[in-house]
Amino acid sequence: MRIMYLLTRRVPDAPSPVLREVNARLSRRGHVVDGWIPEDRLDRADTFVPAADLYVLKSHTELALSLAGVLHDQGARLLNPYLGCLAAQDKITASRRMRSAGVPTAATWVTGDLTQAAGLLDDGPLVVKPHRGHRGTGVHIIRRPEELSALPSPRTPVVVQRYVPGPGEDLKVYVAGEHVFAVRKRFDADSFTRPGRSVPVSRAVRAAAEGVRAAFGLDLFGIDIVESPDGPVVVDVNYFPGYKGVPDAAPKIAAVIADYAEYVDYAGGAAAQAS
Repeated sequence: MRIMYLLTRRVPDAPSPVLREVNARLSRRGHVVDGWIPEDRLDRADTFVPAADLYVLKSHTELALSLAGVLHDQGARLLNPYLGCLAAQDKITASRRMRSAGVPTAATWVTGDLTQAAGLLDDGPLVVKPHRGHRGTGVHIIRRPEELSALPSPRTPVVVQRYVPGPGEDLKVYVAGEHVFAVRKRFDADSFTRPGRSVPVSRAVRAAAEGVRAAFGLDLFGIDIVESPDGPVVVDVNYFPGYKGVPDAAPKIAAVIADYAEYVDYAGGAAAQAS
């Protein structure tokens, strides 16, 4: 099977150690593993056709997501599924989908004019973030009206969430197939670069992860949780995260990808024989 990644640029330009081990394991199982960065080449969108047995969407850029949509429309197999990734990437869609699935989430508003949110501060602090943000970019905790008015006028829709008080650290939960892991770390602008420390997964956290899986149909994903006094609250969803700080993540990720690829191969062969 040929497995193709849609990748993102990395700084420095070096492959993720986790992904490097994942690919080595896939290669040992006989798969041909390749990948490309959509922003680094020129593709013709109107004639773009699938050239691999399985595509793995690792990048979160708009271009990668759009090309995944082109592949999806032509029947290509993607891990994670395109529609689930599309919904998870859009925090507006994601908030409603999680609420409908019974996943505990923060109260969420959307707007293109931040002055509309000023009255919400009467009931407590807010978190303002881009509706398609990633890795904490553009996230602001707002406690006073002057902090809100100091933000630049948004060019794209913004999400305004009720701030959820917690212990001062976020809980990063990573899922690979049936495996659920938790890593605790303090949130800041570059927290995505640090591994954090592994912690046990509580029953409530596992239930939240399973709820997100059901809501989006994802097999490789992460969620950000604030451990509030009332229980875990999911504040973000991320398809195919970095799994930093997760012990022995690579074999579990590789198993999910291989099982998916080999199932597709089996189904295709069975269909061909039946015809």
